[in-house]
Formats: sequence, C-alpha cells, structure tokens
Amino acid sequence: MDSPADGAGGPAVTPLLIACALGIEQVALRSALRRTRAGRSDRSGPSGRTLDAGPVTVLRTGMGPGNAERATARALGTDRNRDAAVIASGFCAGLAPGMNPGDLIVADETRGPHGSTPCTGTALLVEALSRALPGRTVHTGPLTGSDHVVRGPERAGLRATGALAVDMESAATLHSALSAGSRPVAAVRVVVDAPEHELVRIGTVRGGISAFRVLRAVIPAFLEWHRSLLLPRR
Repeated sequence: MDSPADGAGGPAVTPLLIACALGIEQVALRSALRRTRAGRSDRSGPSGRTLDAGPVTVLRTGMGPGNAERATARALGTDRNRDAAVIASGFCAGLAPGMNPGDLIVADETRGPHGSTPCTGTALLVEALSRALPGRTVHTGPLTGSDHVVRGPERAGLRATGALAVDMESAATLHSALSAGSRPVAAVRVVVDAPEHELVRIGTVRGGISAFRVLRAVIPAFLEWHRSLLLPRR
C-alpha cells in the first residue's frame, strides 16, 4: 500500500484510493504519483481557490475478484481511507475489434456477479485523460468482470453482451467500495491485449510496454477527477 504525504494548504477533501491487482501496475501508478506530486505547483480549483488533493493510496489487491473485494474492504476499514473515493485501475483485455494495446477504457459501469455498478464522473475522466494522453484512444462503456483470463471465442461472447473490455478485479473492487458506504467510484483500465493482439501472440512484449507507459501517464487525470469532486470529509 502506498501512503504519500497529504497535500499542504487549503481545506481537506475526501482521500483517494487507487486499487490495482499486479505489482507492475502498482509500480507504474506509484512512480507516476510521486512524479506528478513532485512537479505540481498549480493546485487551484475551478473557483480559483487552492485545493488540498488529499491523501492518495495506491493499493495492490492481488489478482482475482476475491482478493480485490477483500483488500478493498480492508483498506476502506482504516481511518485513513474510510471515506475515500475509489478508482479501480490497471490492465484489461479489450473486447471490440480494432482495439490496440495502450487504448484506454473508462467504464460507465462495471458488471459482475452482484449486478452492475454505475461509475461517477465518467465524462470528466474521459476529458482529463484525453488532455493527459493526446492521441490515445479513449473508449467509454461497460467493463465486465471475470474470474479468469479471457481468450478466443469467450471474448466474442462477452462482447455480444455490450461490454467493451474485461478484467478480473474492477467490478469486485467497486462493489466492495460501495458496500462499505456511499462514495464516488470509477474504473479506468489500459488495454494490454485485444482481439487482434492476444497475449499469446507475437507482439505481446511490445503491447505490454505500450500499456505500461500509458498507465504511468494516467495519474494527473485521476487527481483532476478527485479534486473536482470537492467532497468534504464527513
């Protein structure tokens, strides 16, 4: 779990918890958070007043929906993160033809065994990511959950449900977050493989590097989304 120092000055706002499954995802997000905060000088909000970005935690949950649900619940049970807004992030498998490694998925809802979970501030995240990563394709739509890596014909079956992408943790993370109390939730994933670029095929390493670089660039958009919520501590 990552615990950067709180921002200085201005009124405190709700903390932010960024949940990911893998060590490589945590490395990308943590390093980007340190770099972004070290270089940040303009912290003014839309009203012109200075905003405290609040404490930000990058949580590694481990793989799979069970681990994601348990780790998120534990993190939100602490005093530091009890009221935190939650973003599920990391890599995913794209479902739509024409997707490429490095494309971004901003979920408008996540789907899992417990049903669908609407996401907060989707349009704002899309705009912020488009500014942070000009030229990168940003897809918006349902993000579905799975308890295993999806390949081949199963990918087409999930696409037929209307989902744009699939991963193992986002739906469980957001369900767990809302089970612990009302809060803003979002899911942003980077495509690491797609119908024409499956992990088992040639080009896997190149696609993985592209996705890693994109994941290292999303933090400014996450912080913009977080600050825009202007949620006071309860």
